Amino acid sequence: KESTTFWDVLISFCEEMSPKTTKSFNTTAMRCPQLSLLTLFVCGTCVGGQLSTVDSKRRVDCFPDPNASSASCEKRGCIWDTQNYQDTTVPLCYFPSGTGYSVFNVSDDEILLTKENSSGNAVNPFGKDISPLKFRKQYYGSTLNIRIEPSSASLRRFEPDIDLLRGFTYSSDSLYVETTTQGIFSFSVKRRSTNVALWNTSLGGGLMFADQYIQLATYFASNNVYGFGENVHHTLKHNLNKYTTWGMLARDEGPNAYGESTNNLYGVYAFYVCVENDGNAHGAVIVNSNPQDITTGPGPHMVYRTIGGMLDIYFFPGPTPEEVIQQYEALVGKPMMPAYWALGFQLSRYGYANLSDQQAIIKRNREAGIPLDAPHFDIDYMNRNMDFTTGQNWQGLGGYVRQLQQDGLHVVLIFDPAIDVISESFTRAVEKDVAFIEWPRDDLVQTEIQNLYNVTNGTKIMLGVVWPDRHTAFPDFSDLKPNTVEWWVDEYRRYHKSVPFDGLWIDMNEPANFGTNEEEPWYFGNDDHPNIEPLNCSKSNASDRQWDYPPYKTHSAYFYGSTSELASKTLCMLATTRRGQDLFYNTKNLYGLYEAKATLKAVHEVTQKRGIVLSRSTFPGAGRYAGHWLGDNQAIWEALRVSAIGVQEFNMFGIPYVGSDICGYSGNAEEEMCLRWHQLGAFHPFSRNHNNNNAAPQDPAQWPTVAEATREANLFRYRYLPYLYSLHFASSIAGGTVVRPVFFEFPRDNQTYDLGLQFMWGPGLMIVPVTEQGAETVSAYLPTSATWYSLRDGDYGETVFSGNMRARKTEMIPVLARGGVIIPRQPPETTTTASRRNPFDLLIAIDPSNGTAAGFLYWDDGESVISDFGSYPFYEFRFTFTTNAESSKLTIMRISNGNIRMPTLDSIDVLGLPYAPNMSTVKYMEETVDMTQSSYDESKKLFKIRKQGMIALDEQPTIAELIWSTNGLTKMSITRRPSTLAALLPLLRILYWFV
Repeated sequence: KESTTFWDVLISFCEEMSPKTTKSFNTTAMRCPQLSLLTLFVCGTCVGGQLSTVDSKRRVDCFPDPNASSASCEKRGCIWDTQNYQDTTVPLCYFPSGTGYSVFNVSDDEILLTKENSSGNAVNPFGKDISPLKFRKQYYGSTLNIRIEPSSASLRRFEPDIDLLRGFTYSSDSLYVETTTQGIFSFSVKRRSTNVALWNTSLGGGLMFADQYIQLATYFASNNVYGFGENVHHTLKHNLNKYTTWGMLARDEGPNAYGESTNNLYGVYAFYVCVENDGNAHGAVIVNSNPQDITTGPGPHMVYRTIGGMLDIYFFPGPTPEEVIQQYEALVGKPMMPAYWALGFQLSRYGYANLSDQQAIIKRNREAGIPLDAPHFDIDYMNRNMDFTTGQNWQGLGGYVRQLQQDGLHVVLIFDPAIDVISESFTRAVEKDVAFIEWPRDDLVQTEIQNLYNVTNGTKIMLGVVWPDRHTAFPDFSDLKPNTVEWWVDEYRRYHKSVPFDGLWIDMNEPANFGTNEEEPWYFGNDDHPNIEPLNCSKSNASDRQWDYPPYKTHSAYFYGSTSELASKTLCMLATTRRGQDLFYNTKNLYGLYEAKATLKAVHEVTQKRGIVLSRSTFPGAGRYAGHWLGDNQAIWEALRVSAIGVQEFNMFGIPYVGSDICGYSGNAEEEMCLRWHQLGAFHPFSRNHNNNNAAPQDPAQWPTVAEATREANLFRYRYLPYLYSLHFASSIAGGTVVRPVFFEFPRDNQTYDLGLQFMWGPGLMIVPVTEQGAETVSAYLPTSATWYSLRDGDYGETVFSGNMRARKTEMIPVLARGGVIIPRQPPETTTTASRRNPFDLLIAIDPSNGTAAGFLYWDDGESVISDFGSYPFYEFRFTFTTNAESSKLTIMRISNGNIRMPTLDSIDVLGLPYAPNMSTVKYMEETVDMTQSSYDESKKLFKIRKQGMIALDEQPTIAELIWSTNGLTKMSITRRPSTLAALLPLLRILYWFV
């Protein structure tokens, strides 16, 4: 036939091979050895007349569910491998290479795919494949969108309603798509400038698309893959040397750092960044809110599986990692701008007996001189753990909050979505026709619970069990009517009158539920909770059970055991949302995002200020409304380490305002670990110490050594808050990260690709935390394409190189400024309220290769609601610095104007200045500057300019200049280590850091 290719012949030959034909094969080999070698290469090992084997590093698992066997594998039309591999993660049951869809028709805007004419023998293990499908591509600027879905309008699939912006994105590069037209369909996404394939779906196993099982496999462009979540990752870069499956379903499950754990946590992110072998970077996100999982493998490749929706994939060409994030956020939304106070240190604990207990802890930390901005109040303050109530032991809470606010502090309160059905809030909700998550039909309602309460009797509201001691209902924040959100805002407004909070912390919003489908839930016999009957989903008939018991339950269930259920720790999958229009099966992963959106609206309307929202459960786009903490971690060194990775990952996911529970949530924190965690946590954008009621107190004032280390680390943080705030401003305006992996700044340096325990603040600061017990030094890799200056007091301004750095517990961890940046700072106080009043200073770290540096500052009142940056008043300054043998010049350009008075710029530190300044020539706008308090250290090449009220930034012209001339003495600046010193470098490092 004309369409028959040489590969078709070889595949047919492979399929016909069996041990019985060995003799004829050998005869053929003697006649044509070239053909036999090629056939062996293509076919691999032929097993009993079945399809050809696939290399063990490039397989698509045909049995991702438990209990695979030879018989069950072959029943699915797949290949069972009898070999024993040293790598135990290799799938033994896998799809043959001829599995997938065939091209049926090609038109200008879409390709129709059909299953009937496909040549593979394997069947979809979890349902009949839908046919035909349509494959469509579309561009939004530089962003490429590929959609694969049923072609029939009657088979419309669920799409997450998350307000995708699909904004125009710019890139210096572009992507194009190649598709096959014959045989099994596959497509490749390629970079136009290099023709590198970013995706290549020709991987054996191919595309499957049943109602409740969709699968797509693709090769990665390289092994340098980052992202996917929310899971615990012990390394920043995924380990693609083996097969690993990660669950993705929002679940009330704390991060387990004790060993490799691939279970699903609170949020869902089918998003990754990949650095190609040439240093270019791209990213991709699959927008799907159903239960899903992903397997990464040594191809390098991945297999994506979901049990609902469609394949809606967006590709971002970069070509830098930071541009990838900006392009991704142009789709899902740019991050919200936190209030300035929210960048201060925050302190919390679950388990205070009364208000006096918490007051005492806050007092002792303030008296220890530890900078503190925001105490958090956990559910202890509530009456019977009910939202919008205050317990008897906390009756002075409102007055205490007002006193803290008078002292310049702010207060964050926790709220859960589950509403006690005997509460006044629930009664008002019913009266206002608020939407709740419901049973789909009356006959499924759990009447033995429902009829306990007059207010729920006769309704379909699905009732569960959470912290209150009566059953709870779950508001549906996705309600298309305004009733639910308006009620939510009004409840906060009512409570704010008694306790005037500044920020809100929304927990348990996966949503979490206790004891679903369990006969003996954990709270039975617990003194803190009555033995009320749990939610049971099992009354449903066969047609309803498909949602709670689908053919494939994903790794998000199987991880916990072969009989584990999707409804575990949450509500029934067959529940309905949007007043019966949608299934909870489809929308569960969106619950936290919808609640965050409603809660931010409440903060803005109730407080009339920007405030902050912290959400435990998140999804792409949640960063527009909330920050995130990494959940209920453990007080162990491993958890300290993975927190550094988690913060970097969530910056990639679009939530830069993120941090961990410093010192760990569960278990008793050890003193040294807590000290080191505070030194690290001072560089989380969201910096909070928090633990639970079963653990010993761990606030920093608990130990003198921890108190001193925390005070020093927090004061350092507060000094650099203008820079951190400016990074958040830039992220909110243009998209991008605040904390970023080192490779984001050095994507061509492959030594940076797996530096998960070092990270950057923006482009300018490198943080090197101590993450090992007993360590007095820490090893760091510092890219040689940049110059690095120490910012610690003991070696301030000195040039630093890769290697072991001194890191005693009694001093700051290494924090380094990158040559070429200008960083705004302020002298620190113990609150951000006081710090903001202090004069600015500038840190100018010179790039010695060209004698330049640049930076920026954003400034506003730190608390006003920002609805539109286009009309919002704020200051933006751009700083540039140049130096040569004759003169130096700092240029300050005011880009935009605010509406507040700014502190003056009184101090400037210039690091790496190779030319001694002539003090008498320093001028600002032609006016001579008094330099009596200024100095130049020739040995350190450090120029300190000090003059009270030197520059009024808010009054200066649009462009202002500070200039000076040199004394004509040129000081050599070492930009690279001279080769003649190579043998001395180990000794020099020791002398430098230890003497």
